[in-house]
Amino acid sequence: MSKNEIDRVTAEFYGAFDNRGGKAADVDRLRRLVLPQGVIVCTAPTFTAYSVEEFVEPRAQLLSSGRLVGFSEWETSEETRVERDVASRFGTYRKSGVFDGKPYEGEGTKTIQFVRTPDGWRIAAFSWFDHT
Repeated sequence: MSKNEIDRVTAEFYGAFDNRGGKAADVDRLRRLVLPQGVIVCTAPTFTAYSVEEFVEPRAQLLSSGRLVGFSEWETSEETRVERDVASRFGTYRKSGVFDGKPYEGEGTKTIQFVRTPDGWRIAAFSWFDHT
């Protein structure tokens, strides 16, 4: 059952950025999915570490400003290991949309660390790098 729950949280995570069909992206859900003290790190092209708020705010602005539309991001492969109340997921993803009027596509790798809390599985940390 834990793996199914982690799959659901992961799908919710990727879905938070989706603004296809004119719908509003729901990046606020990241505040629910990621622990308030969660650590978020992008390793390339520039190493940057974020708090949850530092990560959410610019993405909310970008996805609601009209600069990045028709955007979605989805997992293309994953390997998940669950040990009692901790889990680690390593996977690849793709993304596409229209950025500043031009087609935008990319792919990358993410690792997500999960913990089981009294309220269910939450993300404690995630890191990523874009291949393109």
